[in-house]
Amino acid sequence: MEGIIRKALSGFYYVDDGTSLTACRGRGKLRHAKVTPLVGDRVEFTPLDNGQGAIDAILPRKNQFQRPAVANIDQLVIVASQAIPVTDPFLIDRVIAIAEGNHCESIVCVNKCDLASGGELAAIYERAGFQTVQVSAETGEGLDRLRELISGKVSAFTGNSGVGKSSILNALEPGVALETGDVSEKLGRGRHTTRHVELIRLSCGAMVADTPGFSSFDTERMELCRKEELAGRFREFAPYRERCQFQDCAHLKEKGCAVLAAVKAGEISKSRHASYARLYEQAKQIPDWERDQQRRQS
Repeated sequence: MEGIIRKALSGFYYVDDGTSLTACRGRGKLRHAKVTPLVGDRVEFTPLDNGQGAIDAILPRKNQFQRPAVANIDQLVIVASQAIPVTDPFLIDRVIAIAEGNHCESIVCVNKCDLASGGELAAIYERAGFQTVQVSAETGEGLDRLRELISGKVSAFTGNSGVGKSSILNALEPGVALETGDVSEKLGRGRHTTRHVELIRLSCGAMVADTPGFSSFDTERMELCRKEELAGRFREFAPYRERCQFQDCAHLKEKGCAVLAAVKAGEISKSRHASYARLYEQAKQIPDWERDQQRRQS
């Protein structure tokens, strides 16, 4: 039989075959091959007499992420806020860069629009070529549009703590009843309330994963690409890169850089380019051998 892993907990993988959920363990051959099943994996499994099952094989993945450990994600819904807590655009940009390298779409979802307008933040990402939506988990504003964007797809919700990921999912599907935490006004951030990754099937035809904030959706060094590849993860750079005076242009301070000219002209957001520069500097610090070694271990 085939199915998708909806949850991994205490050594069991809960496989959804479309009609029922079966608690499975992986076959020994998977452990010997050092292959770890992930939430989101499409698998072949065998039902056992005791009502449980055994995972026989993991079908080819279209992508996988390390933190959180999920696979076969169609899109990341990056939840941000312009109320408490105010999201730093760099947090959004580094997650988008990871998604772009994993052939995964990104949707920028600005929550709490009843408290503070998210129009300016949303405009940055609309101009860069991403789907955006402004919502309020409190009033329901924008939720119909969000349902349209996630329907029929596997999405992972992520964002810094306190922006309302679980509250949005509760508003989308009241029966889900995910635990939510209050935002500490003193700290300007929320307590982590989601303790494991789980795919949840919604009545609108979507499957979503609720994940514990950016501290768990972590851009560890092994997630970063080589500095030469980074510009390809900023899609709005594409129309300008070939116009640069030098083929190996880093798009930072080089003479005749068409990307920098586009930033100056307002055609590329200054905040997006600033994030690119920060990520470039981070990528420079990682030797290729270390990056390759960490990828082999993941």
